[in-house]
Amino acid sequence: MRLRTIRIPGTAADIVLAAAVGVAVVTAELVFAAHNGEPLTAFSFMCLAAGSASLAALNRYPMLTAFGIAVATPLYYMFGPVDAWIAWLMLVAGVIRLAAVGHRTSAITATVVLLAVFAAGEFVQFELWRALSVLAWSLVVLSVGEIARSRRAYLNEVEQRAAEAERTREEEARRRATEERLHIARELHDVIAHNISLINVQAGAAAHRRDPEQAYAALNAIKQASKETLRELRSTLGVLRQVDEGAAPITPAPSLSQLGDLVAQTTQAGLPTEYTVEGAEVPLPVPVDTAAYRIVQESLTNAVRHADADSATVSVRYGSDITVQVDDDGRALPVTAVQEGNGLRGMRERAAAVGGEITAGLRPEGGFRVRAILPLDGGAGTTSQ
Repeated sequence: MRLRTIRIPGTAADIVLAAAVGVAVVTAELVFAAHNGEPLTAFSFMCLAAGSASLAALNRYPMLTAFGIAVATPLYYMFGPVDAWIAWLMLVAGVIRLAAVGHRTSAITATVVLLAVFAAGEFVQFELWRALSVLAWSLVVLSVGEIARSRRAYLNEVEQRAAEAERTREEEARRRATEERLHIARELHDVIAHNISLINVQAGAAAHRRDPEQAYAALNAIKQASKETLRELRSTLGVLRQVDEGAAPITPAPSLSQLGDLVAQTTQAGLPTEYTVEGAEVPLPVPVDTAAYRIVQESLTNAVRHADADSATVSVRYGSDITVQVDDDGRALPVTAVQEGNGLRGMRERAAAVGGEITAGLRPEGGFRVRAILPLDGGAGTTSQ
């Protein structure tokens, strides 16, 4: 459990300090006078009261406090009969607190004025040992004030760094949560959209076919697509349920090795699709492999759902990087309509996540093309098997 420091407002702390110092010096005056048999004078009490009271204005009027303690302290010792040593408490408390709260100039001013008043008294009756003692004591008090100021500045800096670190951790947590939500949204979109689109197409075809064999084939395709949807949903939800970040995935991540099944499903759904590979296949980092597969999957989903295409082609080229391209000969869609879709946005995010780039647009000969170029080292070295 984190402990919180209770802070007293500056003005209230000054009033408490003034009251404590006032009670201490007045009590000491009474005790020392009784012990030494010295008479009590109104002037001594006035000096003690004025010096202590000036501490109450320390934060609001630091110069008033500086002159108050710097004048009252030497006048008390110069004209008072008791000379209680505890009267120095007014100067000690005032200078140290002035320096600690940032009024460094006022702390120095108090010390200089104090020495000036004492020096004026020494001109009347000089005593070397007393003068050196006052000088040394004043410098010690000022030095302690500087130490208090430096320590307070250090603590403030530590608190600011801690607050900044806490804010940075919170921002990092929010950023990671946002990225995770976007990742989950992309996964669910890619898992559901493709297979549901196939189911929708097959259901529509089955409804208009009078041949029982064709209807059964469509229903079988629906069964296979729904089975695949459930499998991928279970896999995604299983990953979300994993508490241990180091736990292995429940099922392998989608990869280009599964493109044959994807192309077959798309063809069975009514969009004949061809699949070609160029170059020597090499093991790919898992994020790159998954991104390439999902981009092809989403491109085929859009072709089935929106393009009214008669055919599609999928090509994969291995080289210094990996290029996946999906072409269809369907009805051209307005570019703005394509740009606003979640599918294309998700494809761009997937490509950018592994350091790649993607282009999507109308083909001169008609239809639509999606082309993604992904670097082979975009997955931090984790390769798919």
